[in-house]
Amino acid sequence: MPVFMLPASGAPRGLSAEEKRVKLLEIFHESKDFYQLKELEKLGPKLKGIVSQSVKEVLQSLVDDGLVQADKIGSSNFFWSFPSQRGAMTQNRLDAVKESQATYHSQLRDLRSAIETEKAARPESSERNAALANLSSSKAKLTELETELSAYGACDPVKVEEKKRAVILAREAAVRWTDNYLLLFSYFVRQTCVDPAEIKKFLGVDEEYEEIC
Repeated sequence: MPVFMLPASGAPRGLSAEEKRVKLLEIFHESKDFYQLKELEKLGPKLKGIVSQSVKEVLQSLVDDGLVQADKIGSSNFFWSFPSQRGAMTQNRLDAVKESQATYHSQLRDLRSAIETEKAARPESSERNAALANLSSSKAKLTELETELSAYGACDPVKVEEKKRAVILAREAAVRWTDNYLLLFSYFVRQTCVDPAEIKKFLGVDEEYEEIC
């Protein structure tokens, strides 16, 4: 007679993060008592199958969300949560959402009213439509002219004027530095009586040097 083997069951699935939160809250709500962290780390695995090492992280997430209260008494931290407290917090959140919704509806009504007022102040007319058409045409013409102007590139009158000004400033600076060089050169020659050609050779001033006046 054939023997049938039942398939081995898979390993038990671990609790998800949300399941751990729910089960840790159940410890508080079922007992209606206060606990320290070390107590919860023992009760979590024993009562709800929560791994001891994860109790602290789960507890902190509940405290951050306001579902568990915490207080320090002496040198010890105590944690607690009651079913009525969770309901009150949920109601407070619901009230806050309703208040925000009412505010948004009021702002929407004001905005619609402002739009209607603006429309009434600017009634449709042939003159207004003609003015809007003229404005649109002018904008298109301006765009066309700007495109044409950019095509000139270096021939742009404004850019040409800027370059002329830059050349003038550069020449003025060159003249100023040339004057300073000549004054210092003459002074050095008078003081040392050295051949000017030797000085120019020493300074690297060759025959291509041109004095700007």
